[in-house]
Amino acid sequence: MNKTLGIIGGTGWLGRAIAEALLDSRFIGPDRLLISNRSGVSTFGPDVRLLADNQQLVELSDRVVLSIRPEQFRELKIDARGKLVISLMAGVPAVAISAATGADVVVRAMPNAAVEIRQSFTPWYSAGNLGDHDRKWMQRLFECVGSADEVPDEDCIDYLSALSGTGPAFPAMLQMALTNQAVAAGIPLAIAQRAAQGVVVGGGQMLANRDPRQVIESLMAYRGVTAAALQSMADQNIESIVGRAVQAGAEIARKGM
Repeated sequence: MNKTLGIIGGTGWLGRAIAEALLDSRFIGPDRLLISNRSGVSTFGPDVRLLADNQQLVELSDRVVLSIRPEQFRELKIDARGKLVISLMAGVPAVAISAATGADVVVRAMPNAAVEIRQSFTPWYSAGNLGDHDRKWMQRLFECVGSADEVPDEDCIDYLSALSGTGPAFPAMLQMALTNQAVAAGIPLAIAQRAAQGVVVGGGQMLANRDPRQVIESLMAYRGVTAAALQSMADQNIESIVGRAVQAGAEIARKGM
C-alpha cells in the first residue's frame, strides 16, 4: 500500500532526522513525503513537497506526523478526520490530540535525540483501532531510526518520555560529573574529559551486547578499585536516585507540558 506521509514540523531537528532516515532507507519515496513548516524553507530534494499550510498537508497525506513542541500544538488548527495521526510530543495525551484534530486513531511515540545517528529507542502506543498492516508499518517506520517497541498503555509513554526519551541526557550528566570530580581531584581538564568520555562512550558500546548485571557482578568479584566504587554507589542507593529522577520527569509528562 503506497501511502503518503506528511510531517508537520518536518524541518525541525527531530522531524528532519526522521524524514532523512525514511528516505535513506527507502521506507518511503520522496514523491510520497510531504513536509510543512512555518518558514517555507527546505533543503530537501525537489521531489519532497514543502508546504506552508498545515491543513493542505493533512488533506494530501494519508498519515500525519506531528513533530512539534507541545506548546505549538495549542496553536495548531487542523482537521485530520479519517487520518492516522502520529504524535511525537511529550505530555500531550492521545485523547487531547484526537479532540483537537478529529483523528479516530492516534499513535503516540517518543523517539530521542539519538535519531540523529539512527540509534534511538522509540516506544509507541496506539489509541484507537490500528489494523495489523498499519501496526507493522508503524514498527518499521520507527526502526528506520533505531529500535522500537509497542507498549501496552499510554502511561508507559509518559514514563518512558523521562527514561529513554531523555536520550543522551543521562549519560551526558554522568560524563560531566566524572569530569568535574576528576578535575577537583587534581587531574588536568583535558585528561579528565577524555577519561570520562572513555567510561561513558566505551562502556556504552560494550554494554550493547552484554548483560549489565553480569558485568557488575564480574567486576565486583575482583574486590578491588572498581568494586569499592560500585559499593559506594550501592550504599548511597543509586537506584533510588535514578528512580526519583525518572519519576520527576514522568510526572511532568503525565500532567501535560
